[in-house]
Amino acid sequence: MAGEKNLSNGAEAFVAWFRAVAPYAHAFRGRTFVVAFGGEMAAARGFVQFVHDLGLLASLGVRLVLVHGARPQIEARLKQAGLRVQYVRGVRVTTREALEAVKEAVGRVRVEIEAVLSMGLPNSPMANADIRVAAGNFVTARPVGVVDGVDLMHTGEVRKLDVAAIRARLDQGDVVLLSPLGYSPTGEIFNVPHEEIATATAIGLGADKLVFLTDAAGVAGPSGPVQRELTADQAEALAAKRGAAPEGIRRVLRYAVRASQQGVARAHLISRHTRGAVLLELFTHGGIGTMVSAGPMERIRRAQIEDVGAILSLIEPLEEQGVLVKRGRELLEREIERFHLVEHDRIVVGCAALYPSPTKKAAELACLAVHPDHRNAGYGDRLLAAIEAQARQLRIRKLFVLTTRAAHWFVERGFQEAKLEALPLEKRALYNYQRRSKVFLKKLK
Repeated sequence: MAGEKNLSNGAEAFVAWFRAVAPYAHAFRGRTFVVAFGGEMAAARGFVQFVHDLGLLASLGVRLVLVHGARPQIEARLKQAGLRVQYVRGVRVTTREALEAVKEAVGRVRVEIEAVLSMGLPNSPMANADIRVAAGNFVTARPVGVVDGVDLMHTGEVRKLDVAAIRARLDQGDVVLLSPLGYSPTGEIFNVPHEEIATATAIGLGADKLVFLTDAAGVAGPSGPVQRELTADQAEALAAKRGAAPEGIRRVLRYAVRASQQGVARAHLISRHTRGAVLLELFTHGGIGTMVSAGPMERIRRAQIEDVGAILSLIEPLEEQGVLVKRGRELLEREIERFHLVEHDRIVVGCAALYPSPTKKAAELACLAVHPDHRNAGYGDRLLAAIEAQARQLRIRKLFVLTTRAAHWFVERGFQEAKLEALPLEKRALYNYQRRSKVFLKKLK
């Protein structure tokens, strides 16, 4: 466009980042997220920034439930009081004397979280924020009872949640803050693991995401790096296999599996040691931890008219580079039924179209595009397979493509270079001699 100025590298990077984040911000508005973190976060140096990041989620329209723990704070108070700490299967025995320390520690952590969420200093990330925090007796608990011959006394588990009351507070725009305590109908108080409360809450609300802050970066794979995605079945197998992961991670994985199997769309395990971990996990494609979902994250589907904008965002940069022939919105709307899309976590990351010739003997593969952030992940291959499957259903035996930049990619996938005369007559008549696209042909079996 005439009069446009080139941006500096820094400005271009910012614009590119903002555009990459925008789909997530749009998708998350009005969604319900449950974020669970231990008392270690409250004692960490970056605690204030962490809570500010949570406040940012709330300001973007995320319906946010925070569930905090207080294990180190409780243990410090027990030590001060000279009380012995006993664990059974990783769960602390809460005696009547220990319960007093639990109440004091939990109350202090909750107040600190509320104070940080209430900050609105002009030079802070919470400037001009108006975040209301709702806390209360939303959790009804019951005693765990006797485990391995030991009475866990005031250690409890979730009996039920006042889901309607939590939803009402979320509907009012409040951030709901839940502590690791539950109450019985007879007025007793129980110390409940914060992971247990977070999981039950996410299931009860039908949350879109359940996020656990853990000591590890996620679930390590066989060769070392973190496994970014696991199905619930895969996660369940890992959690059941002794030595497959640290015991703490296996315990959290069991909660993630339970949530995924009972309607929570995504469960995330991310490191509490990484600054900005929540934002990095939620607003970048690859994330930084392990995400557990009921089924595979990827799907290929036929495009609908509502997908025109997503397709344009994929192909316009390639059109500007001369890689693809320019298509307008109106043309895309008319031809939308020709397109297949590949989605990852409900975000469109690639597209391709099939244009059969009038004789139905051949068809053009066109507009194959994958977002730059998602290349080299096999999306192009899966789109090609979907297009070939559609062509076979139409009894098409020859698939051709015109390309200026991706010759090797197509050759590696069974296409052979052909002369212009190999194109159907109607396509040959429209050939653009200025682009000088190469023709490649593949016979379908």
